[in-house]
Amino acid sequence: MKPRISMITLGVRDLAASVKFYEQGLGFPRMDSPPEVAFFTLSGTWLGLYGRDALAEDATVPSQGSGFESFTLAHNVHSEAEVDEVVNQAVKAGATLVKPPQKVFWGGYSGYFADPDGHLWEVAYNPLFRVGPSDDAI
Repeated sequence: MKPRISMITLGVRDLAASVKFYEQGLGFPRMDSPPEVAFFTLSGTWLGLYGRDALAEDATVPSQGSGFESFTLAHNVHSEAEVDEVVNQAVKAGATLVKPPQKVFWGGYSGYFADPDGHLWEVAYNPLFRVGPSDDAI
């Protein structure tokens, strides 16, 4: 079977501001892409940013919405200190702190922030599994 790349696409209200947040604020590596979309390479997946109204139109659903969108994105790191570092980096770049990093019931350490469009990101350290290249095999 050929390897597959998963891609997560977020509908955003201000593409330029979101590109700045992810590229300059969080340091995600941006790929060449057409002006109406931005792609970033991540470990084993891609992140795409696309205008919220245009993405909703493509999916044939209304673009209005508020509150919890029924999903979160997760960024797994190597230590508790790295959780603190990434959450602080996101907040400095314009994210809203939702849940400060802390020990959690499942034995790890995590915190949440919301990006400029309100998408929830969990930054987590899980001592029960290793984060690294060998984790890419699914």
